[in-house]
Amino acid sequence: MKMSRFAAAITAAMLLAAAPCWGKVSQSTRECLSCHADLMPGIVTQWQSSTHWQAGVGCFECHQAKKGEPDAMDHNGFWVATIVSPRDCGRCHEREAAEQEASHHAAAGDILNSKDGLLGQTVGGEPAVAVGCRQCHGSIVKTNADGTLDPATWPNTGIGRVNPDGSRGTCSACHTRHRFDKAQARKPEVCGKCHLGPDHPQIEVYRESKHGILYEAYKDELNMDRPKWVPGQDYFDAPTCATCHMSATATEPVTHDVGDRLSWNLRAPVSKRTRNWKKKLAGMESVCKSCHGDNFVAGFYTQLDNFVALYNDKFAVPAKEIRKLLMDKDVISKANFDDKIDWIYWELWHHEGRRARHGAAMSGPDYAWWHGIYDVAKHFYTEMLPEAEEACKKAGKPEVYEEILDRYIKNDPRHEWFVKGFDPKRVKAIKEYYQKRYQQKVD
Repeated sequence: MKMSRFAAAITAAMLLAAAPCWGKVSQSTRECLSCHADLMPGIVTQWQSSTHWQAGVGCFECHQAKKGEPDAMDHNGFWVATIVSPRDCGRCHEREAAEQEASHHAAAGDILNSKDGLLGQTVGGEPAVAVGCRQCHGSIVKTNADGTLDPATWPNTGIGRVNPDGSRGTCSACHTRHRFDKAQARKPEVCGKCHLGPDHPQIEVYRESKHGILYEAYKDELNMDRPKWVPGQDYFDAPTCATCHMSATATEPVTHDVGDRLSWNLRAPVSKRTRNWKKKLAGMESVCKSCHGDNFVAGFYTQLDNFVALYNDKFAVPAKEIRKLLMDKDVISKANFDDKIDWIYWELWHHEGRRARHGAAMSGPDYAWWHGIYDVAKHFYTEMLPEAEEACKKAGKPEVYEEILDRYIKNDPRHEWFVKGFDPKRVKAIKEYYQKRYQQKVD
């Protein structure tokens, strides 16, 4: 049975009086609690477990708005807004809000104005985009005349959400309301809401890696509630996503710009170095060196760089240029997703290629190979090249396929097997190497 407003007010007063910091709570927030302690007890309980509560930051301090703002509502005599945007959080957390708004996360909605969005809107449809794409990448939140939020664009905690006040992003994507807990945001599961699946399986790669295995074994010993949370000082057993991409080290400050330590773009069809990549690499290496020696770290990045070069030079660049050549020679149209080869190329880089590169970057061997380069090679050799040949035949231009073979396949020794078959001498040499390596007897 629902409490009366009077009973709710009494309950709220008792809750406040029982807490050591109740005197810090503003009169405006107390008035909020006189109803919301009854209407939304879960939210109030979460808030009472938060650092905000300890500091006397309450409902009104975060949700207050000015009359005339796009999402301002007259709510029982108070002007409030449903959305607490990064700009609102920035009233207290100025540096964190500025870093977040300058980050890849805040720009996540831009991806929807790309082929990803074209697929979602056209092949899927608006309802699929609303509950799928935008729940991670963010919606453009629209308001009604009375300041309430348009249900076509809300609720949404997508990391690149465009808020009614013009700010981009949402702090609650990682610091889930209403606890806004540092410890929760440091756990890999919070990143796994969006960073998973066939085209960006970071959480799956992490779980496969030694880092993820150690996290599962020792997650109760990582002291995630400590203020600084520095590896080698506050914890010793396992990094999480936050450790590497955001958190402080003995030499690096904490950052809310998740791209601040990324020296490769592993999302694009062909990987390139990021802007100021040497500085970013040094920042990430400093994280690695919290647990690993210099030679270990140097060897890891040598292997990663070699892997990215393999993906780029052997598969990604040729695949991209082959598709462009087919367009330039009028074998296929210049539109997207109206030829079979468009779909093959899309999955080659957007799915398999990303899986491969993230597997290599995050120490996930199965994703680097079986879910990665193996699938890239399979698509390239058994689907893309045969489809290019078939398209050239249908267009009456078989010479274009011969040009593809001459330019990209026949003169590259890495593709020689595709033209000539496996070299028996090389097969024999490989077998002999592994027999020797693993002390196998030769029959």
